[in-house]
Amino acid sequence: MLAAAVALLSVAGCSSAGSGASTDGKTTIKIAVWNYASTPEFKALIDGFEATHPDIQVEPVDILADKYPDKLTTMLAGGDTTDVLTMKNVIDYSRYASRGQLAPLTDYVAQLDRPSYKNLTAYDINGEYYALPYRNDFWVLFYNKAMTGNADLSHLTWSGFSSLAKQLTSGDGANKVYGTYLHTWRSVEQALAAAQTDGNLLGGDYGFFKKQYELALDLQKSGAALPYSTATSQKVTYDSQLTTHKAATVPMGTWWAAALLAEKAKGTNDVDWGMAPVPQTTDGGKTTTFGSPTAFAINKKARHADAAKQFVQWASGPEGAAAIAKIGIVPSYSDSTIMKAFFSVPGMPNDELSRKAMQPDTVVLEMPVSERSSDVDQILTEEHQLVMSGQKSVDQGIQEMNKRVTNEVK
Repeated sequence: MLAAAVALLSVAGCSSAGSGASTDGKTTIKIAVWNYASTPEFKALIDGFEATHPDIQVEPVDILADKYPDKLTTMLAGGDTTDVLTMKNVIDYSRYASRGQLAPLTDYVAQLDRPSYKNLTAYDINGEYYALPYRNDFWVLFYNKAMTGNADLSHLTWSGFSSLAKQLTSGDGANKVYGTYLHTWRSVEQALAAAQTDGNLLGGDYGFFKKQYELALDLQKSGAALPYSTATSQKVTYDSQLTTHKAATVPMGTWWAAALLAEKAKGTNDVDWGMAPVPQTTDGGKTTTFGSPTAFAINKKARHADAAKQFVQWASGPEGAAAIAKIGIVPSYSDSTIMKAFFSVPGMPNDELSRKAMQPDTVVLEMPVSERSSDVDQILTEEHQLVMSGQKSVDQGIQEMNKRVTNEVK
């Protein structure tokens, strides 16, 4: 009888460990994130959730940002059971959802006050939802106030932006200061061009990229922007260019504001920065930019699906929105108090121009959601690299994009 009792206790212990219950009775769920230490929103959401759900503990699975899509793809292909998966962009989301790797959330979405959730429709795949957005980013122009001086950034066209960048460039060698920094992602040229010309990124005809590429390459050639090849070979970060006073302006997503604020609070940068509307193709007075929501999904093979669902619902709703707005992140969920909280963050630029930047007239999705999105993205990225590094002319690159997307994907 004693032996049987010991055996039963052993089985019970194994069962408890396998279910994710800790010694204090809490259920532990794992969440895949990137660059946890330098991405403050994850800690804000985890701390806030644990404070209101004392029976659930959240353990981040930290992955390098640049490796995140590939790593998560490998994890899922191998049957990984990490409970909550952060969807870095809609391209990755469409890939995982189409492969049946995400748990459905359609029934919960049907109960939501949909107008309060910006970009919720980006996760609609034939009427089904497999993720909930918690963050809603779009691109603005970050700038170093001391370096731009009295320059009028309120209604820049791309032509005016180019001229200003050249005027703000000075020095050479180690003392070189660039008028702007254009990061290496293809969206810097391609998504901006698509948003401001009504171009179709899945269409197979990419002539609308031409002017944006010519502008970027001209800035490189004139010395007003760090060369693409240098940025890629030296793995330059956009953050370093602004915070070390190496570039006066940097087009980038609104998520950056939270990181800049966190760095300033730690004393790791001293830059006095602001935000302006992203430059426009024409001087029409209205601002069109592109953006992409960030979401949480539940792994189809999650060990603790119920607890994971509680986290995803909380993080994407009003409580999660309040938690990240307080650190300078723009949430997907919005009500009258959210932007007030955003601009109340200590150190957040609160001037008229920054407020204008945060209220664009039109935000176009960075990449349309389709089962073809991932394949098209791969082709456009490969050809983008060849164009920006000078291995192909703009016309050659665009011609190859047209050909490859039409023949390999469409």
